[in-house]
Amino acid sequence: MDTKFDEILDFPCEFGLRIMGVATDELPVQVNAVLDELTQKKYKQLPGVKASSTGKYHSISYSLTVTSKDHIESLYKALSSIDIVRYVL
Repeated sequence: MDTKFDEILDFPCEFGLRIMGVATDELPVQVNAVLDELTQKKYKQLPGVKASSTGKYHSISYSLTVTSKDHIESLYKALSSIDIVRYVL
């Protein structure tokens, strides 16, 4: 992954993520497990899980502290590899 996060962010910094995936109770469980591992549990799930207009998908927002470009890229890769996750924004 070749991003320019290191050119536009000063690390460490607060970073927001929105994860969209299949509407299941497992979505936050699986996402939180990845975040627990990659952020040493230093993240905050923002209130509310938002449902899509059809109800087929949910989105969850997070605020976390990232330490480097590589840290952000590893988060995107790990979260995207969850089979029920469709988008990581």
